[in-house]
Amino acid sequence: MKKILTIILASTLVLGASTLSPTSTDAAAKVFKNCTELNKVYPGGVAKDAKVTNKGGKTKYKPTVSAELYKANASKDRDKDGIACER
Repeated sequence: MKKILTIILASTLVLGASTLSPTSTDAAAKVFKNCTELNKVYPGGVAKDAKVTNKGGKTKYKPTVSAELYKANASKDRDKDGIACER
């Protein structure tokens, strides 16, 4: 009886480990066509770091902080302040 339970437990662990979903670090950051498309998903834009401040003054929304997403869309940071598509 113990052997059967051990086999069932071991097979459950093996099958469970093989069906794990990929983590968010495995997924590539999405590159948006333009700021309009990016702002539909991230209204405040995307910041590369939480310590970054906006050079342009007041903004309506707080940016989402994601270094990977910022790096993928860095070309949309026109004022080079570390926040892409802020508004």
